[in-house]
Amino acid sequence: MRDVEDHTLIVLLVAVSVAFAWILWPFYGAILWATVLAIVFAPLYRWLSSAMGQHRSLAAIASVLIILTLVILPLTLTAASLLQEATNLYETIESGQMDFGQFIQQVIDALPTWATDILNRLGLTDLSAIQPRLSAALVQGSKTIAAQALSVGKGTANFIISLFIMLYLLFFFLRDGAALAGRIKDAIPLPAGQKRELFTKFTIVTRAMFKGTLLVAIVQGALGGFIFWVLGIHAPVLWGVVMGLFSLLPAVGAAAVWVPVAIYFLATGAIWQGVVLIAFGAFVIGLVDNLLRPFLVGKDTELPDFVVLISTLGGISIFGLNGFVIGPTIAAMFIAVWDIFSGSRQSPQNDGSGA
Repeated sequence: MRDVEDHTLIVLLVAVSVAFAWILWPFYGAILWATVLAIVFAPLYRWLSSAMGQHRSLAAIASVLIILTLVILPLTLTAASLLQEATNLYETIESGQMDFGQFIQQVIDALPTWATDILNRLGLTDLSAIQPRLSAALVQGSKTIAAQALSVGKGTANFIISLFIMLYLLFFFLRDGAALAGRIKDAIPLPAGQKRELFTKFTIVTRAMFKGTLLVAIVQGALGGFIFWVLGIHAPVLWGVVMGLFSLLPAVGAAAVWVPVAIYFLATGAIWQGVVLIAFGAFVIGLVDNLLRPFLVGKDTELPDFVVLISTLGGISIFGLNGFVIGPTIAAMFIAVWDIFSGSRQSPQNDGSGA
């Protein structure tokens, strides 16, 4: 009889949990980012709480205002500029004001003979074949972003509601996060040592993904957009965001954007612009990842580049832009859980240690 009751309770637990997740799913993005921001800025909240005499609610309000000012507002303004530039680019391409065939021909004409011979063997000098594909790809990309701009405009109410929910949850996650995490930890049917290791790993990975991946991408994108603006390149915010997105992918990086532009400058006689862009890209944008990421992350959360690449692309394909965080975080937790399992199999007598 006891087994029947236990099984019934488990079935009921799973059923109501799935139903609750289904109800929350429309706002999973707001919940996700409230959780991420609460974990990342928990040290700031604790410092403010201590400075304010342990007035937790006041410290949480102050933390939310700081996050709103330093993170959310700048990102919102950047997104608005991005959508405007993408829409203008789409209109420029559609009107025929931008001739990609001419740009490509200028580069090909400026190449040395040996480089042209290689391109001829590869069939890459046939503009009649290249231009339609390149133009179609750029039109489709800019059209997609422009469509997103239209959908954002129509969904302003949903955006405001999601933003309010995120800030509302962020307040409570900051103020009551420790107690909430304790209740979740107590409910997980694992030995105390494994639960502590799992929660510690989750916290470290979440902070690392925000500080060591998203922050580095934002810095590289901002620097790339800045140098494009200085050099008078059209739509610097758009290209800065594109560089930031590419910098999230290992073995790709922001160079996938600025290197072709630098080559175009050199090939078309804009020598000083090309040299400046190469120098800035190599010694400023390129060094950000090597210098800033180790300082922000450390070595405990390093994942193989191929794991980061596959999990990031997979996360994006399933969850959209939120996948930049969800994908690598799931990959890191996958490795952590298997490490815990492997350790428990090797030392089963220590499973319940560290209570």
